[in-house]
Amino acid sequence: MSKPSHHIFICTNQRPAGHPRGSCGEHNAMALMEKMGMAIEQKGLFGQVLVTNTSCMGPCSMGPVMVVYPDGVWYNKVTPEDVEEILDQHIGQGKKSRPTRNARRTLGVT
Repeated sequence: MSKPSHHIFICTNQRPAGHPRGSCGEHNAMALMEKMGMAIEQKGLFGQVLVTNTSCMGPCSMGPVMVVYPDGVWYNKVTPEDVEEILDQHIGQGKKSRPTRNARRTLGVT
């Protein structure tokens, strides 16, 4: 397998209900993870783009949180509906600073 051009990390951490920090898991992060994996396959990006679920990445109240490397761009409040736009614009066109419809760029290294 060749070296991928991008690696996407999605927080799927799940805390107990009512935890004061909340968690990405309680905001449908697993559905986001599944949608991302399916979209990568459908767009023929397997091997070029890797997707990995993670434990807590910090900004729990803004979840689900996703970070795209090597760009170092963080997105928050990402939904499964945002996946196509992120793959098309960020991965496909390199428009890493453009926010998606629902997700917003929160931190980044340019």
